[in-house]
Amino acid sequence: MKASGRSVRASARGGAWVAGVLAAVLVGGCSSSASPNLAAHPTGRSAPALPPAGGSAAPSGGATPSAPASTPPAKGTVKVTATVATGLSAPWGLVQLPDDSLLVAARDTGRISRIDPKTHSVTQIGLVPGVTHTKGGENGLLGLAVSPDYGSDHLVYAYFSTESDNRIASFLYDPSRPKGEQLGAPDTILRGIPTGSLHNGGRIAFGPDGDLYAGTGETGQRSLAQNMSSLGGKILRMTPDGEVPTDNPTPGSLVYSPGHRNVQGLAWDDQGRLWASEFGQDTWDELNRIEPGKNYGWPTVEGIAHHPGFVDPVEQWHPADASPSGVAYAAGCIWMASLKGGRLWRVPLAGAKASAAPQAFLDGKYGRLRTVVALDDHTLLLTTSNTDDRGTAHSGDDRVLQLTVS
Repeated sequence: MKASGRSVRASARGGAWVAGVLAAVLVGGCSSSASPNLAAHPTGRSAPALPPAGGSAAPSGGATPSAPASTPPAKGTVKVTATVATGLSAPWGLVQLPDDSLLVAARDTGRISRIDPKTHSVTQIGLVPGVTHTKGGENGLLGLAVSPDYGSDHLVYAYFSTESDNRIASFLYDPSRPKGEQLGAPDTILRGIPTGSLHNGGRIAFGPDGDLYAGTGETGQRSLAQNMSSLGGKILRMTPDGEVPTDNPTPGSLVYSPGHRNVQGLAWDDQGRLWASEFGQDTWDELNRIEPGKNYGWPTVEGIAHHPGFVDPVEQWHPADASPSGVAYAAGCIWMASLKGGRLWRVPLAGAKASAAPQAFLDGKYGRLRTVVALDDHTLLLTTSNTDDRGTAHSGDDRVLQLTVS
């Protein structure tokens, strides 16, 4: 699995990061000012409360993190405060760097670009070699993540499709180089994730433990989701070098949880619990609270089924209302972007459960919605996805929006 020559270990990286951020961590409900989403701030400038050793959730036999002292109100608000960028082509992954600039992945072309949120300029920094996209399909350059040690290693991670597989690689980002040539050669840390024109998963994010998590799809081969020898239809957990953490649920395996159809959203709440969005087939899309080693049921079940041995989702939606992609945590809530549904869903939490019914915002106003990133506890970035062969593009599409939420 490891193709990197680097010898950095997650425990050392995580330890240095933890020491630097413990004093800044604020544990609480929706009033916390600490950035709650590690996909947005993976550099340690602000972070959620740290989970027990072993991952974003309590490991088998460990204590479950306690619920916040307060829960958010049943109803919230969303206000679009700025358009950060326009004219993007099929944007997928989106991350923020320590200087507040953004990197965005273009799914179909394999291009990574830098967005300056002050000037709204979009500048190509490089191309990911070997990216394959099928017209009308879902494969290509997908998720992005920023190294927890970005301040010293300047590494950006990408999940992308090739002719033979989906893989994850790290890239040195050097802004001092000429425009378009600032992205170094790929250092592949994981290959062999099943690929196809559909159901490629693609979201990657560093967790509070300093490990890298990846949501994968079963590419339409349903049996892969329950095949523990396959990386398809899973949530994977690995060190920054692609190694298997010693405390993964199954020794020697990258699989953190099986039984998934197509995971495209990953986020941690302020108690270190991992949440994931999942495309259903025809009946139910899902928001799942992920626990290590638990089985989420696909293809045997879809949605809430109360089936022995499988974990039911916390919330479910009909695909016409959701078809979810990215998720983020802010203001005590999970925020879930929906493609076919064209909505941003707010799910208020009370511990590991929803405290009220999901609330929809932006219904159809901006078309398909792909990625949501929390910048702080009340500020989100949201990308549209209308140039992805399945939406109706309008002038200015695709775009990155900034929202204030409660």
